[in-house]
Amino acid sequence: MTVELISVGTEILLGNIVNTNAAYLAEKCALLGLSCYHQSAVGDNEERLEDAIKLALSRSDIVILSGGLGPTKDDITKEVTAKVFGREIKEDAHTKARIQEYFRQVHSGQITPNNWKQAMVPEGAIVVDNHNGTAPGLIIEENGKAAILLPGPPNEIKPMFERDIASYLNKLQPEGIYSKMVKICSVGESKAETMVADLMDAQTNPTLAPYAKTGEVHFRVTARAKSEEEAEQLMKPMVDELYKRFGDKIYTTEEEVTLEEAIVELLKEKNLLVTTAESCTGGLLAGRLLNVPGASSVYKEGYITYSNDAKERILGVKRETLMEYGAVSPQTAYEMAAGAAKAAGADAALSVTGIAGPGGGTKEKPVGLVYIGCCVKGNVRVEEFYFTGSRDKNRDYSVVRALTLLREELLKHHS
Repeated sequence: MTVELISVGTEILLGNIVNTNAAYLAEKCALLGLSCYHQSAVGDNEERLEDAIKLALSRSDIVILSGGLGPTKDDITKEVTAKVFGREIKEDAHTKARIQEYFRQVHSGQITPNNWKQAMVPEGAIVVDNHNGTAPGLIIEENGKAAILLPGPPNEIKPMFERDIASYLNKLQPEGIYSKMVKICSVGESKAETMVADLMDAQTNPTLAPYAKTGEVHFRVTARAKSEEEAEQLMKPMVDELYKRFGDKIYTTEEEVTLEEAIVELLKEKNLLVTTAESCTGGLLAGRLLNVPGASSVYKEGYITYSNDAKERILGVKRETLMEYGAVSPQTAYEMAAGAAKAAGADAALSVTGIAGPGGGTKEKPVGLVYIGCCVKGNVRVEEFYFTGSRDKNRDYSVVRALTLLREELLKHHS
């Protein structure tokens, strides 16, 4: 079955708010096995909204509208949809009672007259209770088509969808979509895609799709099946094949696990402490690691050594090294990593020194040149990188490359 999404609200068109509802609904509908070919955003205009609903119903089985169910005059989604379906709008006693109870609990019973507008529903509509607000969801069915009206606030639409709408849609489309994300580091996007080109050419069910992330490549393996267990059986051979090709460059197959979370877990498994010494990244690397809950068990202290004096004084980088090779050099990155490990009493250390831009580059050392050092149990490895983005991008890439380098070196270490 096909589903179409219409987001209602002039504030979306003006860019006053980010339309997160469309992304959420699209993902949820895809997981339910529904095909979504069209999405649109319409302002609070009766004529244009009516045209959008009619067009959507002409080409899709289900139309989901979000927003425009509030108590004010510009909230017209319900009224326009009822007009398209030729339905009268009448007061729903059940919804009115819920609104009254909601205001009694939350607003000390002070109800303004316009709030009763939300108790008016199209005749014959299925009313979906809103457990987090006053505007109920509505489902209008006719001639094999359905319009689903949902409130706009994310804290209302999401629980309503999870609680009631998903089960309704699942009955219409019993075969669902299930997926598993295989996350890879240490391999570039073009190389990774080349390594699986034959799998992508031959895909049917499951399918394989690559997603380029900053310094990473993610592969989504997706299967259409009647149950999660059946989907797992379909996806397993594909995931196993990816492991054969990428090996330990796969750091997780869990959607929510980040690279830094995988690294913190690896440090815990090996009972190792890590520290960081940063110049051009200015604490971003430490921040990524410390964003992980429980990172305090593997990270005790770190250093931002932006100046040469700080590199000498805190990390013990030799003045001769800085004078002869400069702060942005493999030699300095080496001594920063070794010095940080010693200063912190850590088993592992990462160092980053480079020219993030937009200024500061030379012909010999251009903007985007970054050296990253990694010390694990006294063994130091330094890598050279040339990034070509903005200052922010160059710093972001430096952080990911540093994390990737640390993971590679930790995998070599046997505790």
